[in-house]
Amino acid sequence: MRILITGGAGFIGSAVAKKLIERGDKVVLIDNFNDYYDPQLKRDRLKHVLKGKKYKLYKGDIRDEKLLEKIFKTEKIDKVLHTAAMAGVRYSLEKPLLYADVNVMGTLNLLEMARKYKIKNFVYASSSSVYGVNKKVPFAETDRVDNPISPYAATKKATELLAHVYSHTFGLKTTGLRFFTVYGPWGRPDMAYFKFANLMAEGKTIEVYNHGKMLRDFTYIDDIVAGTIKVLDADLQCEVMNIGADKPEKLSTYIDALEKSLGAKAKKKYLPMQPGDVPRTMADVRKLRKLGWKPKIKIEEGLERFAKWYKEYYKVK
Repeated sequence: MRILITGGAGFIGSAVAKKLIERGDKVVLIDNFNDYYDPQLKRDRLKHVLKGKKYKLYKGDIRDEKLLEKIFKTEKIDKVLHTAAMAGVRYSLEKPLLYADVNVMGTLNLLEMARKYKIKNFVYASSSSVYGVNKKVPFAETDRVDNPISPYAATKKATELLAHVYSHTFGLKTTGLRFFTVYGPWGRPDMAYFKFANLMAEGKTIEVYNHGKMLRDFTYIDDIVAGTIKVLDADLQCEVMNIGADKPEKLSTYIDALEKSLGAKAKKKYLPMQPGDVPRTMADVRKLRKLGWKPKIKIEEGLERFAKWYKEYYKVK
């Protein structure tokens, strides 16, 4: 297969690209290398994660219709994995117009190209954020998700609705993956565990929201990759699926495991919840399990791997 991965220099995009190339698929990447976080990390991902791998890279934006037209026409794409987005709940509160433009209009551009060029399967990144302040747990795909509490979450809900339209009206096969707190080597520096590692390495205080009582389905990157590829291969007509660790952990427990992995004790400042954040996420993953997937990596092992990479990459003793 010839698979286009948007956000190809991103955390999830690059990791999935590696596995697809290793099994023999042809991979085409597009990324705009924006500065939401250090673009050098994105360049280094491609250099190291995809070292020795053959792939095609387009530097550009998913809002650029002419570039997308060129890619789909030239590369003869079979399937799309769409992970490009403005990420992060908190920054979306500051830049809601940017999030709507990139996440909604960018996705619509891609769906239109997928329809036009008769793509076999369009898999896209949604988020556990769409569940908002739902009180019922675990979160199931059949739950109503009409109460987002951040612009980011609202844009992800909007992409699910657009994908539904393209599946039912134009016959395009689409699946949205609601990712639950992804972590691991080469991860995103705006994520809490990565920020904690940076502050701990500098001997600075970490801010622990909701006094460490938040529950999260921390999901290791290898489990995310395995589930994503299962869905890419499945060619489902119109689906939305949770992909999470199936075992929520307290933030305080996660910090304890991170301290142990890094060999450093964190100075902690306990604070109340932040605007736009949710107290707990917990995935019902029965849908994805039916495709033969199951999460394998526990947080202790996952954070050990992250800590090893972190120390090597940032030369931390």
